[in-house]
Amino acid sequence: MQINDIDFSMSDLPFHITRPRSQSTAVIFASPHSGRAYTNSFLQSSVLDQLRLRSSEDAFVDVLFEDAPEFGAPLLCANTPRAYVDLNRAVDELDGALIHNVPKTRSNPRVASGLGVIPRVVANGRAIYHGKMQLITAEQRLRDHWYPYHNALASLMGDTLHKFGQAMLIDCHSMPHEALDSVAGNDNKRPDIVIGDRFGSTCSGQITKHVAEGFRNAGFAVAHNVPFAGAYITQQYGRPSQGQHALQIEINRSLYMNEAHITPNANFHEFKAILNNVISDIADIARDPRALLAAE
Repeated sequence: MQINDIDFSMSDLPFHITRPRSQSTAVIFASPHSGRAYTNSFLQSSVLDQLRLRSSEDAFVDVLFEDAPEFGAPLLCANTPRAYVDLNRAVDELDGALIHNVPKTRSNPRVASGLGVIPRVVANGRAIYHGKMQLITAEQRLRDHWYPYHNALASLMGDTLHKFGQAMLIDCHSMPHEALDSVAGNDNKRPDIVIGDRFGSTCSGQITKHVAEGFRNAGFAVAHNVPFAGAYITQQYGRPSQGQHALQIEINRSLYMNEAHITPNANFHEFKAILNNVISDIADIARDPRALLAAE
């Protein structure tokens, strides 16, 4: 995909899968938050313009990982915008402050802050809508977008597990530069990459270590589980005891994009080339199922 040729029209499907000619690795790459198919009806229903709606989007992450199939791994990418349906939330994380006939909750901090499966706000707490929506509207969104994406991901994981005896999901995300202020060191150095495995519960420790080393060998500063340990997808699909491993990868957006304008910066192509080396290294981890088994 050429980054200057991005199509903002609505796709017929809430996701797209790019498959290798032959899947030669047990790794699956996925990008649930880079969707940018903003419908006219959604734009008209929001009090925000498209640029502000896109502030929650993991812009260009699908482009950064688009070469994964060349290394033998399938790539699943959302078309659905995160501001419309957040595919990295549980289907029952409904926000009573946004949706009629749903009780308000304080027990779930994501929902309480407006970041449920159908978000009430985008980055910096900016409200998406005036007022509330009907429950039937929310349920239709989930049927049309959440379920198809997760059915596709579950199918990819199941097929890979059947073929290789193991499956390894790399869930690809990006993080705002300012989100890293709390973890900057004394030298004000922020991590370039944050790898999340829910504190060791969603992936073999040896696999996590190998992935982290791959990024470090490419020159990136890497953090582990802080400030992002992995959300719903990592937790749901990471079951090491059943041969399913899941890691969340967060990339510092300032490395490859202008965050204010949501455009690629001058480093984009160089960054993507370096990232391709890491993608190749990750794919190599799982070409031999015995290597994954030995890592458990």
